[in-house]
Amino acid sequence: MIHASIITPDGSIFDGDVDAISLPTPDGEITVLPHHIPLISIVNAGTIMVRQGKEETLFACSSGVIEVDGKSIRVLTDTADRAEKLEEAAVEAAKARAEKLRSEKRHDEEGFAEATALMERELARLSTIRRQKARGHHAK
Repeated sequence: MIHASIITPDGSIFDGDVDAISLPTPDGEITVLPHHIPLISIVNAGTIMVRQGKEETLFACSSGVIEVDGKSIRVLTDTADRAEKLEEAAVEAAKARAEKLRSEKRHDEEGFAEATALMERELARLSTIRRQKARGHHAK
């Protein structure tokens, strides 16, 4: 087992011992197992999968960083939401609002970057919801 923490500015979202944790990075999805080599990396917006025994819990996350020291992994991210707490219709509506804002801010560099980050977060949430549905009853 390896100790995993998922932390946002609002507090700890997950803290416990896990068999594995998979995360989206700029180089693709990585899976961290116990005794993993030390690592610091960026986390992309996407799905984090935490495996404890046969239970898998999915989280939609925005960008952040991870730190692995072989005994633990810390994920520091702007947002992280448990898949089962996300509602697809609400996420679709938020995605549409982010798309509209992004198109309105096309000529405002800072506003466009913020709108793009919102869009990435909503796309990650949508992807996580769909991944949760595809896994059916196997996911927690």
